[in-house]
Amino acid sequence: MLDKAIIGGSRKYWTWIAFLLTLAGIGTINYIRQFQYGLGLTGLSRDVTWGFYIAQFTFLVGVAASAVMLVIPYYLHNFKKYGKIVILGEFLAVSAVTMCILFIFVDLGQPMRVMNVVLHPTPGSVMFWDMVVLSGYLTLNIVIGWTTLGAERKGVPAPKWVKPLIYLSIPWAVSIHTVTAFLYAGVPGRHLWLTAIMAARFLASAFAAGPALLIILSMIVRKVSKFDPGKDAIQALGKTVAYAMSANVFFFLLEVFTAFYSGIPSHQHSLVYLFSGLDGHAKLVPWMWSAAILAFFSLFMLIYPGLREKENLLSIACVTVFISTWIDKGMGLVVGGFIPNMFERVTEYSTTLPEVLITIGIWAIGFLVLTILYKVAIAVREEEIA
Repeated sequence: MLDKAIIGGSRKYWTWIAFLLTLAGIGTINYIRQFQYGLGLTGLSRDVTWGFYIAQFTFLVGVAASAVMLVIPYYLHNFKKYGKIVILGEFLAVSAVTMCILFIFVDLGQPMRVMNVVLHPTPGSVMFWDMVVLSGYLTLNIVIGWTTLGAERKGVPAPKWVKPLIYLSIPWAVSIHTVTAFLYAGVPGRHLWLTAIMAARFLASAFAAGPALLIILSMIVRKVSKFDPGKDAIQALGKTVAYAMSANVFFFLLEVFTAFYSGIPSHQHSLVYLFSGLDGHAKLVPWMWSAAILAFFSLFMLIYPGLREKENLLSIACVTVFISTWIDKGMGLVVGGFIPNMFERVTEYSTTLPEVLITIGIWAIGFLVLTILYKVAIAVREEEIA
């Protein structure tokens, strides 16, 4: 079916592919520079050892896990409205996990050492299990998505052996974000991360940001092709985003209450730094207040049915959800956890141009994978319509 990604592409399609390849090429050139020079080319330091790359990884794991919000209703509860859109969610998961793996790769100072995880496995390490769940989830979504789409193209039911994989993918989707949350919650001395509800926060933000992006992509697909994922499916996903975003904001407010009502300074410092600055350092303050304002704005748009049911307003709400969670769960969570350091001193982090270009390059690769997979899926669906 991959031939459908090449055959019948419009001029706009090939222009988009060329644009993504150009961005990916720029990112690759800058990564080669980083590989030769080292991570000193980035804004990372002894005090802030995870930055822009890991922020993207953390956010995108949630986008990947969100496919389960389509799989559960469609396969377990026979929610027919998701029949057309579920393949888009599975292919979005493939693209997101691909980017996750690439962001981990570029964050490694010695990327060739990644094979040590395979050659010398350490089951006591959370990072080992993160590699297992990510690679497993990527494989599951490729096999499930490709097999079910191929069966649809032939007009036959999907093979029976796919059903167990679909059921397996449901807890697996939860596991990829839970294990990622444990990477943070299991680190002692980082008070912003040391919380029992870190995994719950991760899942809530995932089930908001992922479906929000899928809604936006579905609207784009409907405009550029004859395939319509369905208005009812988009509206149902909109409700999912509304509930998940409400839970996400609620969980964050729980963290704020616990930190400040307890009166323990170490639990307050990271939040103070993020929202008002600490010791004269306040680089992330405008970003975090932007995330907070966008979060509450999106809730207003999503909770009120009269606004959510208007697709132009729903699309705006989904964009604000995506940006808000990207800021909060990315730079806010990752960098905020390192500030202040163990000696109560502030070492701020700033992204460098090579970091930004490499990040854009990886996002371009992710969207390239997504574009090719969506082109195949749309071509198969358009054949059915014809």
